[in-house]
Amino acid sequence: MTLYQWFVFFLIVQVIHFLGTWKLYESAGRKRWEAAIPVYNAIILMKIIGRPTWWTVLLFIPIINLIMFPVIWVETLRSFGKKTTTDTLLGIFTFGFYIFYINYTQPLNYITDRSLQPENRTADTVSSLLFAVIVATLVHTYFIQPYTIPTSSLEKSLLVGDFLFVSKMNYGARVPMTTVALPMVHDTIPFLKRKSYLTWPELPYLRLPAMQSINRTDIVVFNWPADTVYKFRDDTGRRVDKPIDKKSNYVKRCVGIPGDSLSIKDGIVYINGKELILPERAKPQFSYKVALDGKTPIDFEYLFKDMDITDGAGFIDDQKKDTLFIAALTAAGAERLKNVPGITGVKRIISKDVENGIFPHINKWNRDNFGPIYIPQKGKTVALTMETLPFYKTIITDYEDNKLNVNGSEIVINDKVATTYTFKQDYYWMMGDNRHNSEDSRYWGYVPENHIVGKPIFIWLSIDSNAKGLDKIRWERLFTTVSGEGQPQSYFKLFLLGLVAFFVGEFFWKKRKERKI
Repeated sequence: MTLYQWFVFFLIVQVIHFLGTWKLYESAGRKRWEAAIPVYNAIILMKIIGRPTWWTVLLFIPIINLIMFPVIWVETLRSFGKKTTTDTLLGIFTFGFYIFYINYTQPLNYITDRSLQPENRTADTVSSLLFAVIVATLVHTYFIQPYTIPTSSLEKSLLVGDFLFVSKMNYGARVPMTTVALPMVHDTIPFLKRKSYLTWPELPYLRLPAMQSINRTDIVVFNWPADTVYKFRDDTGRRVDKPIDKKSNYVKRCVGIPGDSLSIKDGIVYINGKELILPERAKPQFSYKVALDGKTPIDFEYLFKDMDITDGAGFIDDQKKDTLFIAALTAAGAERLKNVPGITGVKRIISKDVENGIFPHINKWNRDNFGPIYIPQKGKTVALTMETLPFYKTIITDYEDNKLNVNGSEIVINDKVATTYTFKQDYYWMMGDNRHNSEDSRYWGYVPENHIVGKPIFIWLSIDSNAKGLDKIRWERLFTTVSGEGQPQSYFKLFLLGLVAFFVGEFFWKKRKERKI
């Protein structure tokens, strides 16, 4: 929906509210017109039902308002003596339209001194749960979101089994575009395997002010632009077009920002003609071919474990028997292998031939030799020809919602012949550090600004699924920061000390309070 459509929709809601409540307002001693003025009518309604004025804000926060509306309907009914279970159910399951019936057909008896305390333990529990869900949803949507690393594309920096806190504030919290959705879940209802949202109504893209811009080499969580999967690990092959904020979450390293010229030469990323210098914590990995003498026995299981090479990353060529392929190895690891008895050579595998599936699908490049390409910047204009169109076609049609037709060598956008195109938003280039085991921008292209979710800032837990017992927990990774200078340092001990200090302080505070009584 456009902003204009949302404005019309908002006015319709206000008209419905006025028609269904004006007599209630009058019965509560207010003026009829007070039910008609947008926002002000909600403030007055809070006074009528005896709830704090700041609740009004919650009515205008997407997702949160889905929880608040039923609460307000029930509170309104109870303020006029309608507090039976039947009244409550009718208020909720008619989406508030039961209030229309009360407004026009029932004697209105406003209760001025209504008790706001829950009437029984069940009501108290429900009230507490609703409050907890509201707070959790606010934090999850606008401040910090928990996230799990599912793949090895950022191996060494982020490991499979890392549990992260992702900050929404660093790059500016994105207001949910999908306005009708279950809180605290992404695109699928757990266990039911049904989508957790409705595609209408949908808010236009809006982002709150950011604390920082996305910098080169930042690790970023974003919605996968090419996502059409129904659900990860769903073997049925079902596909679906998802709203932007319900596309699957990906995490990669940003290697190119708006306005950059990016190229890849023999696996090395170059920005504006200069090699991209990665931070110390980044450990780029490539595939390697290792030559063996065929005589010296090598304990590969011990070697791989000692070098922290991912299980299954290495395999011996069944035909040659003297060649080992390692799918993910750092440069430092390659140097170490050269000194292992029985290994006669270590060579990084570099793709030279044209590779299928490489963006922009012009059968020209591969994953190790790519570009140069221009990373679009908002407000910048590029020449549009049949040669440049493949780079920007998805941007024009999908990400910026234009109608595109090609008539021979003529490019037509929104029914007008176009020789140039001006970008409406910024774009980024995301890649995994595990270069030969990462599905990233090399395969599906640019990441639009409106797909950015947040910045990983903290690893609070890390689980090694291949270990046993207490060794399953990677203790050295607990409470480590994702970014920063030098190697990661665990703050787990400080966390434990803080936790102990809190409980000890609370114990003595309670004792002191008891003595005063």
